[in-house]
Amino acid sequence: MTVTRRKFGHLVLGAGAIAPMHFVRTAWAQPKPGDELVIGIWGGAQEKIVKQFVEKPLVEKFGCKVSYVLGGTPERRARAYAERGRPSFDVLYLNIFESRQAVADGVTQAPTAAVLQFAHLYDTAKIGGYGVAYNPVSIVYDKRKASKPITSWKDIWNPEWKGRIAWPSYPGAEGTAALLMAAKIFGGSESDIDIAFKKIRELKPFAAIQNSQDNLFQMFDQGVCDLSIEFGSFTRAYAETRNPNIAIASPVEGQAIAMNVACITVGTKNQQLAEEWINLHLSEPCMLAYAKEIYYSPTVSNLTIPPELASKLTTGEEAKKLVDFNWDLVIKNQPQWTSRFNREIAG
Repeated sequence: MTVTRRKFGHLVLGAGAIAPMHFVRTAWAQPKPGDELVIGIWGGAQEKIVKQFVEKPLVEKFGCKVSYVLGGTPERRARAYAERGRPSFDVLYLNIFESRQAVADGVTQAPTAAVLQFAHLYDTAKIGGYGVAYNPVSIVYDKRKASKPITSWKDIWNPEWKGRIAWPSYPGAEGTAALLMAAKIFGGSESDIDIAFKKIRELKPFAAIQNSQDNLFQMFDQGVCDLSIEFGSFTRAYAETRNPNIAIASPVEGQAIAMNVACITVGTKNQQLAEEWINLHLSEPCMLAYAKEIYYSPTVSNLTIPPELASKLTTGEEAKKLVDFNWDLVIKNQPQWTSRFNREIAG
């Protein structure tokens, strides 16, 4: 989730037959020195962390090699669909909605207990692959400008924020979360979205439509806006390094789920190595490195997290309260909702 506005939908459907699972299983060979595991993942801090805490112990144990395909999700996803059933990837990292679709389309495998840490995953991290990092979306605001702390998504409609809101663009993770949470708290849903558009229109005029973290943080710095909807992890890093006045709300209705997911491809020749890779990613050293360095929250419950770090993450009961959505409906309706957003909200 290092790319700020990742469009949903338009999944690329590639050709290629899918081998039956019983056939694939019989072909799984034991790891041997020199085997090469190919990982498709985001670059930057995430690449650095997995190289230290996943690749290093895996290579030490099996004598294997690890190579990476770095970059944005759309390119990886398109390549994985084109190679369906005969993949060059062994482990593919996707976003929450993409991972569930990839399993349904026979591109990646559903998660199993063959990965030992599977038993400790939160329920929402066991769908569409193995969730490896929560990065929830919530309300972020300048606490100096608030008459009291924000505790509910409905607080956005408090008149004191009128004209001071930078609404997130749509489509995108933040804009999608904002739209769906507006529907949920006012009695709608993914299949009944009208109330969300109606309630968001009530908030106009906006201070701005924000389309990236950098864009939003500059507006906070310059006093252009005082409230928005954004990833908590990136906002916490911003608050700790640039603007200590920015707070991240923990609404009673829950924060909107966003998650990175590690997926094993259908047809991989390195099944056991792939499972070992994911198990190491879900181990305490790697989970804590993600939490300390980029404030991504763990997806497993069996960690010992220092109290000063735990207070900055979404864990335990708060993680269980993360609000999930029907992504099939979200993706299906994205073109129509985009048109409505541009006409009714951004216009």
